[in-house]
Amino acid sequence: MALPLHHERSGSGSPLVLVHGLGSNLRIWHPIRTALARKHEVVALDLPGFGESPSLPDGVRRDVPSLVSALEEWLDERGIGDPHVAGNSMGGLIALELAARGQARSAVALGPVGFGSGLENKLSKAILRMQRVAARVLAPVAGHATRRPAARAMLLGTTCARPWRIPPAEAVHMITDYARAPGLRRTLDPLFDESPRDLEAIRCPVAVLWGTRDLILPVTGASRVKRRIPHAQVHRLPGLGHIPTFDDPERVVEGILDVTGGSE
Repeated sequence: MALPLHHERSGSGSPLVLVHGLGSNLRIWHPIRTALARKHEVVALDLPGFGESPSLPDGVRRDVPSLVSALEEWLDERGIGDPHVAGNSMGGLIALELAARGQARSAVALGPVGFGSGLENKLSKAILRMQRVAARVLAPVAGHATRRPAARAMLLGTTCARPWRIPPAEAVHMITDYARAPGLRRTLDPLFDESPRDLEAIRCPVAVLWGTRDLILPVTGASRVKRRIPHAQVHRLPGLGHIPTFDDPERVVEGILDVTGGSE
């Protein structure tokens, strides 16, 4: 029996599954979900150990292959077959891994993890650990600290290139959710210490959208994706950050629908 993953469904059409990154949850898709639901049945979910979903069972390794398997079981149990899959950061790698297993009609990866150099990976882990510490300190006062656009820019400038655009309520969730995500700590090291597997097996359409101002996963990883998946469309998004759904929702919607067809 699959884990009962918290999720939100909307729209109609061919299924489009949205997968968040490390330490976040399905709320990162709120800026674009309505637009995508005009073309697809959109399924946004919380991965095991994040948001409102339960953690993986004891004894199961907290790594991307385990998360992919849990998601695969959940989709199969609910009869969501051959979906388009879009993911951000860790979710981007999960989308690619699902495609490598032949479980995706298309895959869109927004700034996916797994394509950094050794030094870049060390820096990325250090940034994420520092963000975790900062989030835990700020969580009790997040409501007050995020009221002003300038404050949101200071607190969330590593995550988004245009953090002042994030509504205060969403900023509070971003900080508090990152602080409390039980799956974050045990997933962080495997996420950067292991290389993506079997990506050369991907046969479905693939697009990679990568913000040029991604301060967590540098855009230099885009060229490495192209080497691993030669048929992938790689688009560098000028001026956008690690979670581009808040920076420029329209551009992200366009990039996803260009791959999914959007009119099926």
